[in-house]
Amino acid sequence: MTPALWNPDWIQEFSAELSMQAFRMVETQHIAATMQLVDSADEQDLLEQMLETSKPPLPTQASGLHYLLAAPFRYVPHTASRFRGSNMPGIWYGADDPYCACAEVAYWRQRFLLDSVGLTHQQVSSEHSLYEAVVSGCAIDLLAQPWAQAQRNWGDPHDYSETQKLGQCVRSTERVKWIRYASVRAATHTCAAVFDPFSLRMVTPDGHYEHWHCLTTRDKVTFSNGRVRFDFNE
Repeated sequence: MTPALWNPDWIQEFSAELSMQAFRMVETQHIAATMQLVDSADEQDLLEQMLETSKPPLPTQASGLHYLLAAPFRYVPHTASRFRGSNMPGIWYGADDPYCACAEVAYWRQRFLLDSVGLTHQQVSSEHSLYEAVVSGCAIDLLAQPWAQAQRNWGDPHDYSETQKLGQCVRSTERVKWIRYASVRAATHTCAAVFDPFSLRMVTPDGHYEHWHCLTTRDKVTFSNGRVRFDFNE
């Protein structure tokens, strides 16, 4: 990859207050999984409490936040993502509409299948919940100048080295809270990478998350909510 066309000083100079509506899709398997292990609602509540205490504690800045918004910030994943290196604190990622949210998840579902020995020629079903949040606060917009001139660095579908460097620079500042960028998985769509939990506010009423079913094969990932269907081909 060519040297970065951006200057770290831009993070302070070319940032501004921005906001966007963002959708996030999460896998919903914990309730079904614990139901299979217990005989009553009371036992399930107790098991859920035990599982909660086994999780890493929430960082202070995520205290009081809705659990779906706070969840990404409590883990330090071994697997890297676009703006986060491996073994770095989690980031909340969102997309500008349900189609884009599905496209982003579809990429990782297929990656999981193709990287898993024994699953390559299988069909894998999963259940997901879609919810909506508002992202606001000081941000850098990679679609605007001068950031846009480095689009070939930000937009690589597989090489995250430059975006991870940018993410690390953002973490080192106290000013920038999130990044707005073009989706690589859904052309013309935009996404948000949120570093600060306080930049998030839940829009979807609690208990009203939209249910989606996903079917993943080596050649295609299909999402459907019973009314709309999206197919993503490799």
